Amino acid sequence: MRRKLPKGNETSILIVEDNLQMSKTLYDILKEDGYSIARAETVAAAKLKIAEKFYNIVLADLKLLDGSGLDVLKAVKAPHPDTTVIIITAFASLETAVIALNEGAFAYLQKPLNPVELKLTIQKALRMQLLTAQNRYLLKQLQDLSLIDPHTGLYNYRYLKRRLEKELSRSKRHASPISIIMMDIDYFKSINDVYGHQYGDFILNSFGQFLVKFTRGSDVVVRYGGEEFVFLLMDTNKEGALLFGRRLLEKINEHIFDEKGHKINLKISMGLASYPEDQQTDTDDALIDLADRALSRAKEEGGNRIYAAKDIYQKEIKQELNKGGPDSVERLKNKLSKMSQRISNSLIESIYAFSKTIEARDSSTGDHSKKLIVLVKRMAKKLGLSSQETEDLGHAAVLHDLGKIGVSDAILHKKNKLSNTEFKKIQKHPQIGAEIIRPVHSLSGVIPSILYHHERYDGKGYCSGLKGEQIPVGARIVAVADVYQALVSDRPYRKAYSKQEALKIIKKGRGSQFDPKVVDAFEKIIKDPQL
Repeated sequence: MRRKLPKGNETSILIVEDNLQMSKTLYDILKEDGYSIARAETVAAAKLKIAEKFYNIVLADLKLLDGSGLDVLKAVKAPHPDTTVIIITAFASLETAVIALNEGAFAYLQKPLNPVELKLTIQKALRMQLLTAQNRYLLKQLQDLSLIDPHTGLYNYRYLKRRLEKELSRSKRHASPISIIMMDIDYFKSINDVYGHQYGDFILNSFGQFLVKFTRGSDVVVRYGGEEFVFLLMDTNKEGALLFGRRLLEKINEHIFDEKGHKINLKISMGLASYPEDQQTDTDDALIDLADRALSRAKEEGGNRIYAAKDIYQKEIKQELNKGGPDSVERLKNKLSKMSQRISNSLIESIYAFSKTIEARDSSTGDHSKKLIVLVKRMAKKLGLSSQETEDLGHAAVLHDLGKIGVSDAILHKKNKLSNTEFKKIQKHPQIGAEIIRPVHSLSGVIPSILYHHERYDGKGYCSGLKGEQIPVGARIVAVADVYQALVSDRPYRKAYSKQEALKIIKKGRGSQFDPKVVDAFEKIIKDPQL
């Protein structure tokens, strides 16, 4: 069954405008196209009409006598999520436009209205409604399991190929844009390595459902394979897709998957390709390939970002060699550098998996490294460290206890006081950790923080007996954060201290165990109730 775009009196529009002259003008403009039109002057009146019937389109002024168009937007979305709301205003600003769109408005038009622009916007909104209805119909009717991924319940690659071919053909006929975002979960291998593939499948399913909740009505989500997913965004150009992708990336970074279990945070790399903006994307295979190349570039740049295909200017190594010349040499060197970066990222992924293994072995560690990342990065910012130093500290927070892989479970889990021999074995873990990551060039900046995080400001620490500012600043920061997090965590031999008690102990070590400047910075950031 194929639904057609509603025309004439099949389509109902509610105009919410307290300026009677403007309301009448809008009525006359839209009545020309045969729409069924109702009018309201206030938010309260609009709510009554919305409760009585469904409207395809609500055209609401931003400023009304008893509220705003955003109030109308919120009122209509609960009973009628399919209703499209268009905000109009004479007081336009970028801030109000962003707020309106984030709240779910379809478009934001500035007065005086251009009748042609208004009609085109309404036609586009009705097209989007039709696509949404068709998506729902197809979903309900879909019985062919060959188009569904069994692990996540999402569409699969086969469905993507079929749908993208049709949508690309439609885009060519109607001169409308279409975009795809290909995404990959960064460091997903570490989840499988530590918790097993069954748990990895659980996280993939949770991630897929998260993506479904984030979709707009006409969007399609596909599990492309493994930990790769694809968003198909109809009637969306590159700029709109970038905005969508960045907002999605922000929400994913904030979200905790498996809140009752291991509390997994995910980082995502995304590649974006758009038709017709990107060249050579007139076939479904070309569009997918270009998005995949953009995804690769996002991975090469370190991950947890979105990269647009239009911004890629890559050449194959063979082509560069054939061209020759100084410029080609420089481009080749840059490409090899990026390839090396990607290899380093794979090594980092494996090392993170080792670190997760330590957390699984050491009952005193638990959620330790995840909280440390927040603490060390905030202290780094407070102390004015560079972005690279801050990034290195984030890695150090995860990897600082990596050397405990060389310590037996009997020592790690011992509830009584350690013997001198056992303590000497524990003291070796910073050196072991530093040696493990030394071959990874991209982690060279992390080594000092790992190697010296058990030094004391008064020189009485280990492994090298460094004193004062001889100790690298990153190690001084990790030392404070590490001890604090240990104090507020349960240990085999004692219960956790309260936040106030732990802070008191940290301040007591100011100038002896810890750098006074670092303690002062820590005292300021720890006032945040979320820490």
